[in-house]
Amino acid sequence: MNDDDFRDEIAQLEARSEALAESIERCRKISLAAKLTIAAGAIWIALVLLSVIPYAPETVIAALAATILGVVLLGSNATTWTQAEAALRAAEAARADLIGQIELRVVGEQTSTLH
Repeated sequence: MNDDDFRDEIAQLEARSEALAESIERCRKISLAAKLTIAAGAIWIALVLLSVIPYAPETVIAALAATILGVVLLGSNATTWTQAEAALRAAEAARADLIGQIELRVVGEQTSTLH
């Protein structure tokens, strides 16, 4: 491979790394929202059980649904997050390997070309 091929492949890997980093950030936000949803549902149910909030079947069902939704979202998101982090590490390792294969020149060093 010549230097241009290395540069193109490195640029593609950097773009992939940026996309994966954005995906991981989205996963972090979704995880936070899922945890808040679980907490809100659990707190609502606890307040109803403690008779702080009057019992209404609709609100308890909504709180249960929110809690279940949060658990499902958290589990699904954790898998996506783990896969994205593994792909990011692989892309960064491939990028580092390609950079290691490039024959680097010292600035100011004379090249042996006949121009």
